Amino acid sequence: MLAEIGLISVVLALTACLYAVGAAVLGVRTHSDRLVVSAHNAALLTFPLLLVASVALLAALLGQQYNIAYVWQTSDPNTPLFYRITALWGSQQGSLLFWCLLMSGFAVGALLLNWRTNRRLMPYVIAYTMATLAFFVALVVFLENPFDRYWWVDDGTQTGAIVAAALQPADSFAVPARDLAADARGLNPLLRHFGMIIHPPMLYLGFVGMLIPFAFAMAALASGDLSTNWIKATRRWNLVAWLFLSLGLILGGRWAYDVLGWGGYWGWDPVENAAFLPWLLGTAFLHSVMIQEKRGMLKVWNMFLIILTFSAVIFGTFATRSGLVESVHSFAQSEIGFPMFAFWAGITVISIALILWRWNRGELRDEHQFTGIVSRETMFVLNNVIFVSLAILIFWGSFGAPILSELFLTVDITLGTEYFLNVTPPLFIVLYILMGVAPLTAWGTMSVGRLGRSIFIPAVLTLLTVVGLYALGTRMFGALLGYGIVVFAGYVALYEIYRGAMARRRAQGESLPQALVAIFGRNRRRYGGFIVHLGITVIGIGVIGSTLFQMETQQTLTAGESLDIGGYQMVFNGLDNGQISEDGRVMDIANVAVVRDGQTLTTLRPRHDFYPGAQGMNTMTIAAAHSTIENDFYVLLTGWDTIAGTATFKVYVNPLINLVWWGGLILIVGTFISVWPTESTARSRQQAPIVTGARATA
Repeated sequence: MLAEIGLISVVLALTACLYAVGAAVLGVRTHSDRLVVSAHNAALLTFPLLLVASVALLAALLGQQYNIAYVWQTSDPNTPLFYRITALWGSQQGSLLFWCLLMSGFAVGALLLNWRTNRRLMPYVIAYTMATLAFFVALVVFLENPFDRYWWVDDGTQTGAIVAAALQPADSFAVPARDLAADARGLNPLLRHFGMIIHPPMLYLGFVGMLIPFAFAMAALASGDLSTNWIKATRRWNLVAWLFLSLGLILGGRWAYDVLGWGGYWGWDPVENAAFLPWLLGTAFLHSVMIQEKRGMLKVWNMFLIILTFSAVIFGTFATRSGLVESVHSFAQSEIGFPMFAFWAGITVISIALILWRWNRGELRDEHQFTGIVSRETMFVLNNVIFVSLAILIFWGSFGAPILSELFLTVDITLGTEYFLNVTPPLFIVLYILMGVAPLTAWGTMSVGRLGRSIFIPAVLTLLTVVGLYALGTRMFGALLGYGIVVFAGYVALYEIYRGAMARRRAQGESLPQALVAIFGRNRRRYGGFIVHLGITVIGIGVIGSTLFQMETQQTLTAGESLDIGGYQMVFNGLDNGQISEDGRVMDIANVAVVRDGQTLTTLRPRHDFYPGAQGMNTMTIAAAHSTIENDFYVLLTGWDTIAGTATFKVYVNPLINLVWWGGLILIVGTFISVWPTESTARSRQQAPIVTGARATA
C-alpha cells in the first residue's frame, strides 16, 4: 500500500509540474491572469504531493517493508532507528525523491513570498522552477523509482525469478517482506556517521536553493523587467543557498576527517570539487550583485554568473549521480547520465541565448562606468576574476582534462592533488588580500593616500601578529606570509566593525555594546558580511596550520610499548577483539593512552568495524582523536596480529585543525545575521500592493 501511495503521489506531482509550466506560459502569451493563478496553484500542489511520497517511503523504511527494493537496499533488521530515517537519502532513488521535495519546498516558498511584490515576474518564475522540478520528478518516475517492489515471476523455470518493478508484471506475485529480511543489504557503512548523514541534505538544500535566483534572473530576461527587482527578490534566497552549500562542504570535510582515515579533510576529489564549484561561482555572484544594486553596473556579468552557478549545480549533480567519476562520495553508475547531461546542456544554452538576445537589443547597458582603479567596484571585479579563475582551474583538473583525454586521446589522464596544490594557493592568497582591501575602499573612486590611511591600523596589527608568531617559534617563511595575509583580512573586518560602533557611539552617546548591537541591527548585510569574513579568516588559519605543520608516523607496537610524535607519547595498552555492537557490527578496538609532559591526557579507542551483512565495502577504520584548539592527536588502527599481540598505528598531529570547524560556525553566524530581515523589510513586504489583471502580465 505504501508503494502505491508513493508512486501515485510522484506521478501526480509530475502532472502538476507539467500543467504549471503550460498554464504559466499560456497565461503570459494570452494575458490571462486566471491561467497564471491556476499555474501558481498547481505549483503549490507539488510540495504536499512530494511530501506524501517522501513520508510513504520513510514509513516503509521504518516499517521494514523489505519487499520494496529501496528499503531492502538501504536497511536491514539490525539498522538503528536513526539510520532508518536517514536512509531516506542514503542511496540514489531515495535521495532523488528527497531532492525533489526540497526543490519543491524552495520553489513554493519563493512563490508564496514574492507573489504580491513581484507579480510581473511570477509566470516566468513558475515556468522555470516547475520545468526544472518536472525534469527531476520524471527521473524518479521513469528511471530511479524508489517504489519499485520485488515480484516473483514465473519465467518457465522451476524456481522462477525475482524482479524489481513499480507495476506488477504478468504471471507474478509480490514477495513477502519477511522472506527478504535476512538478505537485506543495510546502509552503506560509509554513511553511518553523523557528518555524512547531515552533509547530503545540506548540500541538496544549497544546490536546489540556487534554482531560485536562477529562475528570477531568467524571468527578468524573459519579461524584460531588467531592473534590480529580481536581485532584491532573491538576495536572501541566494544567501540561504550559499549558507547550506557552505555547511555541506564543512560537514563533508568533517566526515572525511573522521571516516576516511587519511588524517585530512579535503582531498581534491572530483565529487568534492563538484560541490565546491557552485560555491565559488555563487560567492562571486553575491559580491558582484552589490555593484549592480549600488551602481547599476555589471548587468550582463551578473546574468552570466548566476547561469554559471546553476549550471555548475546541474553539472555537479550529473557528475555525482551518473557514474561519470569514481569516488567514495559518488553514487553508482546510473541510466540518468544522458538525460541529465542533455538537461544541463539545454538549460545552459537557452539561458545564454536569452542573455545575448537582451544584450543585442541594448537592454543590459550599465548605468555607470568605472571611474577609478582604487574603488570598491574594481576590487569586487578583481574578486570575481579570482573566484571564476579558481572555478575554471578546478573544473579543468577535475573534469576537463580527464574527460577530454579519454574522448580524444583514448588515454585516462588524471590530474592529482599536486595539480590543485600548485595552481590554487596563489589565487587564494590574492583572494584574501582583496578580502582585506575591498571593505576599505569607497564606491566610485578614492585616493591612494586615503586607502593607505585606512589600511594603516590593520597592517600594523598584522605586522605585530607576524612578529609574535616568529618570536613563538614559527620560522617557515611561507607560513608567516600566509598567516599575515589571512589575519590582515580578519583585522580589517574587526576594524570596520569597531569603526562603525565608535561612529555610532559618538553620534548617539551610546555605550560600546549598545552601539555594536545598533549597527548590526541597522545594517545586517554589511556587518554580517564582516562576521562571514572573520569565519573565513579563522578557516584560513586552520588550513595553513594543519597543512604546513602536520606530523605523521606509523609504527607497530606490542602492549606496553609507546611511540613519540610532536611532544606527545602514545602508549599501547592492548586490544579488545571481536566486540559486537547493537547493530551487528564486529569491532576490534585498541586502547591507547595519550601522554604529554609526563601526564596522561586521555585514553583513546581507535577501532576497526566489520559489517557482516553489508555488500561491497563492509569494513571501516574509525579514527580516535584528542582535540584542543592547539591541535588534534589523531590515531588510526591500521592492522593487528592477535597471535603476536601487536597492533599497527598511524598517528597524526594536526595543528590548528579545529579552527577549520570553528571558522565554519562563525561563518554560519555571520550569514544568519545577513539573512535576518530588518523591521523595514518586513514592513515593506506587509504593505506591498497586490498587482493583478492586465498590469500583472504586461
